[in-house]
Amino acid sequence: MDAINGADTTWVLISSALVMLMTPGLAFFYGGLVRQKNVLSTLMHSFFILALISVQWVLWGYSLAFAPSINGFIGGLDWVGLNGVGLEPNADYAATIPHLAFMVFQMMFAIITPALISGAFAERKRFAAFAIFSLLWATIVYAPVAHWVWGVGGWIRTLGALDFAGGTVVHITSGVSALVCALVLGKRLGYGNQSMQPHNATLTIIGTGLLWFGWFGFNAGSSLAANGLAVSAFVTTNTAAAAGTLAWLAASWIRHKRPSLLGASAGAVAGLVGITPAAGFVTPMSAIVIGLITGLVCFFAVEYVVRGRVDDALDVFGVHGVGGITGALLTGIFASTAVNPAGFDGLLYGNPGQLLTQAIAVIAVAAYAAGATFVLLKIIDATIGIRVSEAEEHAGLDESEHGEMAYREL
Repeated sequence: MDAINGADTTWVLISSALVMLMTPGLAFFYGGLVRQKNVLSTLMHSFFILALISVQWVLWGYSLAFAPSINGFIGGLDWVGLNGVGLEPNADYAATIPHLAFMVFQMMFAIITPALISGAFAERKRFAAFAIFSLLWATIVYAPVAHWVWGVGGWIRTLGALDFAGGTVVHITSGVSALVCALVLGKRLGYGNQSMQPHNATLTIIGTGLLWFGWFGFNAGSSLAANGLAVSAFVTTNTAAAAGTLAWLAASWIRHKRPSLLGASAGAVAGLVGITPAAGFVTPMSAIVIGLITGLVCFFAVEYVVRGRVDDALDVFGVHGVGGITGALLTGIFASTAVNPAGFDGLLYGNPGQLLTQAIAVIAVAAYAAGATFVLLKIIDATIGIRVSEAEEHAGLDESEHGEMAYREL
């Protein structure tokens, strides 16, 4: 107990609360982007995940992700039900805060990751199928990948791949899984022929602001201490978000001849996604470059590759999948031990092997997430079905799935 540092514990608890706020922020972000008849169902996805994964993480998710390793691929059952996870520090993960504080910080990451996927299948997936899929996905995809990358003994961690705050664990897994969901479910009725414009851009920009705010806990909190590394990650996070905003806004302005609020919003999230794996390893100047590159790459992926071909309803793959892959690779270029001696130098600092290591991690995680997601969806579809009927989709999921309406005429 003497090893516990009050300032570090306070910072991690505050960061945990910040990351928790990101999931309601995501609900607003997504909710504004769908049509009016589906806004409540979209909000419900994120709110329900907050409850579901909070319980799953305590019962078995945390143990599978962080308990002593079984051959580098999964945590054991030592910490099921938080057995042995108490107020004393765990030196393997954070020596100056209670083990429970580390657990709850990681819980908030586990919560938002399956919530991110929901944007891909918005407006057409059965809620019961969503609930079962989310529970299984968090157990079969998220927990093992978190162990690979962050768990002591995890094979990707042992390989030497860098992921400061979840570019691989959170964004690649959710983004690639979102693409698979969009492909398996198929396009929304009328996609490409009917207007599917966002119903409330105001709600989306509020959500963006909450995400940007919460992301300081996401990235700077991953230092797990109130120290200089937290300050560095805080600065790089804000800088990349700003650069991503400017990059997407400029590209969208050139293409569509008008400055778009929703474009700026997407760019901010892209910049935040891109800096996530690098936040604690790069300088502010590198963060500008990462934000600009990620913003542009995600813009072109959404505008010229995905949209029109795949109905990834809210551009989850184009922003989180592509952004996570881009950020992970750029970490292998811009990482510097001058910023964080616990990391490795990247290509720019004389270590080209780090880029190869990052690429191996990206390919392995993307392939596993895609394959496992496909199998889960097919099993669920064969048992209870994953998509609502045409009549239910026409009526809107707010009414057909929940029997409620977001807005009523006075």
